[in-house]
Amino acid sequence: MTKLKLGLLADDKPVKISVELPASLHRDLVAYAEVLARETNQPAAEPVKLIVPMLERFIATDRGFASARRRSGR
Repeated sequence: MTKLKLGLLADDKPVKISVELPASLHRDLVAYAEVLARETNQPAAEPVKLIVPMLERFIATDRGFASARRRSGR
């Protein structure tokens, strides 16, 4: 079993945003969604559904950000 940083995706009401991604990043998101689907035995998510959990995970595990946040009192 592959050790992915993301697990099941929350079924949450999305907020619409617009962002341009390089084609290579989009391909990586599609591939990640396919691997995640195999690992969780769920249908493959739309790549856009991966962006929020990935950003949340990134922020939650960024020690430098956590340290700076604590210092600023936020």
